[in-house]
Amino acid sequence: MEEMSMLTEKTTPVLHRIGNEFLTVTASEQGAELWSLKGRDGTEYLWQGNRTYWTERAPNLFPYVARLTEGSYWLDGKRWHMDIHGLAPYCRFQLTEKSDSRMTFQLTDSPDTRVRYPRRFAFRVRYALEGQQLKITYTVENRDEKTMYFGLGGHPGFRVPLRERKHFTDYRLRFSHPCSPVRVGFTPDCFRSGRDEPFPLEEGRFLPLRHDLFDDDAIVLSQADREVTLEAEGDSRSITVSCPQMPYLGLWHMPGTDAPYVCIEPWVSLPSEQGKVAVFEEQSDLITLEPDGEYENCWSISVSG
Repeated sequence: MEEMSMLTEKTTPVLHRIGNEFLTVTASEQGAELWSLKGRDGTEYLWQGNRTYWTERAPNLFPYVARLTEGSYWLDGKRWHMDIHGLAPYCRFQLTEKSDSRMTFQLTDSPDTRVRYPRRFAFRVRYALEGQQLKITYTVENRDEKTMYFGLGGHPGFRVPLRERKHFTDYRLRFSHPCSPVRVGFTPDCFRSGRDEPFPLEEGRFLPLRHDLFDDDAIVLSQADREVTLEAEGDSRSITVSCPQMPYLGLWHMPGTDAPYVCIEPWVSLPSEQGKVAVFEEQSDLITLEPDGEYENCWSISVSG
């Protein structure tokens, strides 16, 4: 197939579907974004987006996660401009592989992407079903003569509650192992403040959900266990996100609202510092990839019930 990448205005999505006996998964060519995650009983686990709270569903973030101070950064001694969460959410991907239970989308550089991120690359998002688990694999190829510096991550939103007669506050996040997370400090403008602090969990594992948890925007954790389950007592339906290669975990819904969803976001890197325009060669949490190199990162979403 001919390779294609472009920055696009969001239009009617071109959707592709895979499935097995447990799950049906739909994704869009726009951003390679996960569009639907349904159980065999028809339960929709993924937030379906609306204008009241949040129109997105599960963006893929590349080559930067979250915000850049002044919407810009330095690379190769030159200042460049890029939108929140990089390029991927705003680009049309090409479907390059499709079977009953697996599909792969690819974004390659173009003149439009290179004015925002001056590297030649291929970024692939593969969705593969294995039983009740959806495996997501990000692959980055450096096709440039210069070193690449990039971040990436996922931003899936999940419906809460998952069952009628349940409420948002009936649910909690359960980390698979006891841990002592640290909350990354953010300013009111959602940039790093440098003031990180402990974020204790109940019994070292549990975070009960409340809408006001997100009044100050996202909760971003480091040093947390890398597997977390969304669950409620008396509900057999649950969602587990496992991200062994992602050192940061973002938790979010639209601040100051009663939004009926929660985002569980695995990230490899963090946004810019408040008041400081990032220098990509110096931002230590970005991935460094030499010419002709390839980087792969795998994470998963599992459902039960």
